[in-house]
Amino acid sequence: MDEYLSDKEQVERLRQWWGENGWFLIGGAAIALLGFYGYRQYQAYQVGQSEKAAVIYQSLKTAVDDNKPGDADTLLAKLRADFPSNPYTQQGGLLVAKFVLASAPDRAADELRFVMEHSKDPELGLVARLRLARVLAYREKYDDALAVLTVADPGQFAGRFNEVKGDIYAARGRIDEARAAYLAALVADGSELLDRSFLQMKLNDLPGSAPETAAPAPGEPAAGAPAAPSTAEPAPAAKSEAGEGA
Repeated sequence: MDEYLSDKEQVERLRQWWGENGWFLIGGAAIALLGFYGYRQYQAYQVGQSEKAAVIYQSLKTAVDDNKPGDADTLLAKLRADFPSNPYTQQGGLLVAKFVLASAPDRAADELRFVMEHSKDPELGLVARLRLARVLAYREKYDDALAVLTVADPGQFAGRFNEVKGDIYAARGRIDEARAAYLAALVADGSELLDRSFLQMKLNDLPGSAPETAAPAPGEPAAGAPAAPSTAEPAPAAKSEAGEGA
């Protein structure tokens, strides 16, 4: 009899607890389900937005390939208006910058700066920054180019940033700084992505430079002999690469 009453009391307590707390449990479960549903809906929305942006980007690429600047401008404006944070929009800005570089370098610089300042992808922002520095150097806006290249941590872009700095210093006749920048590029993060032979040529062609052997790229054996000096007539380094990839 005592055990029966004990069980009955436990059931009564459970009913009382459920009466006091059951709605909280139901509400919490409902909120969790709604949150999960909302997250799935958001994911589907993001995928749909990317697909729409991809279609416009492909049309933009076609306009560039067909040399239709008016259509390209219209499509880029649509990407920025409808999909401001989408990676396809920033890629479109890079594409238009390259398209107009020869005919309107100042416009190209503006497009690259826009991508640099608005991209939510850090790596894409660094790509735009590097290309912008090259365009500015080509326009002989050396101080502006150096300012663009001044970042706390360029990561795997450090080698390329230092190479462009070397080009700028060489164009300004600041030979010691150019040499230091080129040497830094040879050992910086991402140096394996550089054209090391071309960089070595630029280093050797600096006035007063003795032929030096570049530091080996990661995984490469050290060279057995110093590189021969270039016999080609050196051109202003900053201008020779300014248009590359912009």
